[in-house]
Amino acid sequence: MCDNNDLIEKLLESEKELKYCKLDLKTWTDSLEELSEIEDAFATDGIINLDNKKILDIGTDCVKPLYIALKFKPDKIIGISEDLSVYSFESDLKQKSKLFTKTKIRLDTCSLFNKVTLGKILKDEGMEKKFDFVLVSKTLHHLRTGKCVAEERNKKHKHEEDKTEACCIYEFEEKKIFEKLLELGKRVIVYEYFDPNDEDTDKVRGRGGYFTPQEWTKIFEHLSQNYKVEFVNPQQFHVDEETLNRVDSIIKKVDCICFYVEKQL
Repeated sequence: MCDNNDLIEKLLESEKELKYCKLDLKTWTDSLEELSEIEDAFATDGIINLDNKKILDIGTDCVKPLYIALKFKPDKIIGISEDLSVYSFESDLKQKSKLFTKTKIRLDTCSLFNKVTLGKILKDEGMEKKFDFVLVSKTLHHLRTGKCVAEERNKKHKHEEDKTEACCIYEFEEKKIFEKLLELGKRVIVYEYFDPNDEDTDKVRGRGGYFTPQEWTKIFEHLSQNYKVEFVNPQQFHVDEETLNRVDSIIKKVDCICFYVEKQL
């Protein structure tokens, strides 16, 4: 009986390790696929040249910085995320990437909203000027900071004043967030997955919940009126008042989009 229990324990532990290995592998393969849909957003006049460029990767998956470094060789990539502990390979990747690329890769556990920690990271890296690019990959919907809007989606929702607010979905304040992002970088590249009918499994408190078509319309209306906006994937076109309807029709057909935002000259 004792031997059987030991065997069962070992099997359960092996199953757990296998699960983590599968999740790690999925991160690497997903990131490779996503980069193929993002990379054109780094182009200027149709050419991608990241020589001497600096990139801030907000909500990093740790893997894209390595892929970008190996393929495009920018000067520096700083990746931040609220919890890097979910990536078991983070420490090894950060150290061993030095063997394969001259790009400096720094990965830190830090929130975009933590001014003190983020400020220290930027100071340590001598980032007195803006990044050339700010990449926000599958993270924009986690930058919700406004009032709870869950009741608009579900009339039965009851806001509970507790420590987790797990049931809540904060409003996305596009004016506030894009002002902040464009203070950090010259070009903000957004790659976003969304499915309002799907559960956001990495939702933290009210900061999560995929964008609805109505939210996307509100976001692009604001951006097109205030910034230069270029749609990259699944189609490439300039977004303005005349092409907003194209964005609406695309969002209804796909679950991933990529676009970039810059200040108007």
